[in-house]
Amino acid sequence: MIQINGVTKVYKDLVAVNNLSMEIDKGDIFGFIGPNGAGKTTTIKILATLLKPTQGFALVCGYNVLTQADDVKRVMGYMPDSFGVYDDMKVWEYLDFFAAAYKIEKARRKQIIDDVLELTDLTHKKNDYVEALSRGMKQRLCLAKTLVHDPQVLLLDEPASGLDPRARIELRELLKELRNMGKTILISSHILTELADFCNSVGIIEQGNLLYAGDIKTITDRLRGARVVEVSVKEGFEQQAEDLFLSKKEVQEVEREGRTIRVHLPLDFDQEDYVTDTLVENGIKFTAVRELEIDLEDVFMKVTKGLVQ
Repeated sequence: MIQINGVTKVYKDLVAVNNLSMEIDKGDIFGFIGPNGAGKTTTIKILATLLKPTQGFALVCGYNVLTQADDVKRVMGYMPDSFGVYDDMKVWEYLDFFAAAYKIEKARRKQIIDDVLELTDLTHKKNDYVEALSRGMKQRLCLAKTLVHDPQVLLLDEPASGLDPRARIELRELLKELRNMGKTILISSHILTELADFCNSVGIIEQGNLLYAGDIKTITDRLRGARVVEVSVKEGFEQQAEDLFLSKKEVQEVEREGRTIRVHLPLDFDQEDYVTDTLVENGIKFTAVRELEIDLEDVFMKVTKGLVQ
């Protein structure tokens, strides 16, 4: 749905995006991750046909952002990180204005507006003035505006910026619903907890350079290098447990911290209850066993170097 090929954007002496290439498949929720100033917004604006790259090109649903901008705009919805609202305009009027801008026939607009208001849970605000809405409501209204022409691809630049915790949770659930409707979503953020629960693929960008792009499981497996099972043994069994797992040829590494033992196993090791069974068979008493998961924050910290433009 999105193909970026060797895109570079230079502002005088600043390389905002450097030879960026990546693909996003249909139905993906793609988390575009990086610190402020990494090049996320520049990339999104290029995809939205608002900026021209210095080099390279990009395709959205097969349309070239350089030569087929009107076609791109028909299949793409763009929600910027900051957006203007119109004073003295009611919510339905705001949406009607944008529906008209997308050349949707007047006879169809009322139903479309009602549909996007219901989807974004704003039906009860239909006749309220836009400037009277809370920050969270305005964000949802901007998303509703982005949906009026039923785009296949959504480009969302920091959509949860400035929202309170409840509004962020509601936005996250709405994005999941849009994915279930078949939308392909690129969402940028520098707050990883916003993305970890619902993105199936990520791109990590730093100082204009793409460090990784692909599905989350692949990168977590690559960075983790092993399955790590953590076991809490009862007092007095620490040394016995450590020595036991060190003696096993299947075990790559053993870490011990107090009564906690971490057993490193190969990624393709498929015996789910190996650690538990080994402890029981050898009479070692324990209180808990769990497999550790590497999260998106771990991935980001390991991949990036803390550089900014």
